Amino acid sequence: MPRSVDEILQHADALAARFEDYEPSAADELDSHAVAALRIAVQERSDAERHMIEAIRIARDSGMSWSAIGLFVGTTGEAARQRYSDKVA
Repeated sequence: MPRSVDEILQHADALAARFEDYEPSAADELDSHAVAALRIAVQERSDAERHMIEAIRIARDSGMSWSAIGLFVGTTGEAARQRYSDKVA
């Protein structure tokens, strides 16, 4: 959906005004322990995915087939190839 520069600037101005006029209420506050737990979980998932990609890269470099990799990661070889082939190249 192409937009003109004027439309983009108007939208940016509207967002800036909403931000500047925002007054948080007690209902808007987030539990800091829940936020911390979510941040940690997201970081751990990201770390695990990086480890998975590195392990798959090592497996592919050693000649392991996508079918064998799929067995280890709990999916089919084709699904593993589709998900990881562009990340391990």
